[in-house]
Amino acid sequence: MITREITDTLRAYADSFRCVLIVGPRQSGKTTIAKYVFPSKPYVSLENLDEKELATNDPKAFLARFPNGAILDEVQRVSGLLNYLQAILDETTENGLFILTGSNNILLQEGVTQSLAGRVGVLDLLPLSYREISDVEASINLNELIIKGGYPEIYQRNRKPNLWYRYRVGFFEQVKSIV
Repeated sequence: MITREITDTLRAYADSFRCVLIVGPRQSGKTTIAKYVFPSKPYVSLENLDEKELATNDPKAFLARFPNGAILDEVQRVSGLLNYLQAILDETTENGLFILTGSNNILLQEGVTQSLAGRVGVLDLLPLSYREISDVEASINLNELIIKGGYPEIYQRNRKPNLWYRYRVGFFEQVKSIV
């Protein structure tokens, strides 16, 4: 795993808030960092259709499975869950009980503002910074950085950017000719 600069901040938020929400673009490493920092917490992806169905149809039963908290990934998929989570957080003084992740920043934050205000610390996780990338690829130059971008998978799995990104190869050829 690539060491992320936000790791210590995430731990500090978990020590200060009953719940932490990590938001950011898809594939920026939200799930990876949540699992890394909180390895003993159960992990549940709400992209899993069975989990999503239970959370949607019986949120009380869904949350009752995690009396010691959990990592709930892609929580924006079940917006009504936040209201039930609010009740649990109101009944506890334990910090870092739930760690939530979500890709849909705007809609998710509106739900958080309404349901979890004062109970949740919100962290934005962006793709890799130059410092994080240079820890992995010490010799990367500006041209390579522009082509590769900052998504962790490109560096962790040595992906070819022109295949990993959704753009045509022609886009990358144009960028190369400019720089």
